[in-house]
Amino acid sequence: MHLRHLIHPAADWLEAPTPRRVAAVALTTCAGLAAYGFTVGYWRSPLMGVYVAVKMPLLIACTLGCNGLLNGLLGMLLGTGLGFRQSLLALLTSFALAALILGSLAPATWLLAWNAPPPGSPAAASAHAAYLVAHTVLIGIAGISANLHLHRLLTANAPNRTAATATLLAWLAGNGFLGAQFSWILRPFFGYPTLQVAFFRPDPMHGNFYQAVWRSLEQITGGHALPALLAILLALLIPIVRAIQTDHPTPTPNTPPP
Repeated sequence: MHLRHLIHPAADWLEAPTPRRVAAVALTTCAGLAAYGFTVGYWRSPLMGVYVAVKMPLLIACTLGCNGLLNGLLGMLLGTGLGFRQSLLALLTSFALAALILGSLAPATWLLAWNAPPPGSPAAASAHAAYLVAHTVLIGIAGISANLHLHRLLTANAPNRTAATATLLAWLAGNGFLGAQFSWILRPFFGYPTLQVAFFRPDPMHGNFYQAVWRSLEQITGGHALPALLAILLALLIPIVRAIQTDHPTPTPNTPPP
């Protein structure tokens, strides 16, 4: 499989979800996320980098594995005409594109980790906060790009644009909800300076992602978490919905890759 077939797939890309093609896309996803994940954890320690290189592909595998049946059912119920294997390939293609974007940034993010104040320095707390924000922005950009690409792919295969958009939003909701919780269970990813390096926290099943976000918003906003949460959701959804509503060029038919 050539990368150009992944980035600019043929219109019939989803019509042939062979095991070889699915495996090739999955391996591309794992490679890109592992390269980027190593740079995410490297600031805390090289061992943490290795842990995160394993956990980022694991996070995607857990999310798609647990939501596979739901994603396939939603794809059929919302009228895209996609089966279970086609839905899996579509989502894997989206994650693979995000992984390629993040993997291509790995040299730059590794230099960012290399030049940041070390975890034992007085500036470690502020460096950790800046590091967290920088990677959140990069992951957000890669995710938005990947989902717009997924929408174009769905539009090329669904009988109408409404079915493609409804399916994308349903997949985003389901995978986002479950993926966020898996990210909580698999924490840490960035590694806090004052905590020991570990693959899992001592209490990985304690609490959940949404409680942590709510408490953080309550603390930051002085008790006005709900308006802040609504503002954040609108800030994320409005540009995505507007981009989906614009006309995207659909993949042009060509000879499907071997």
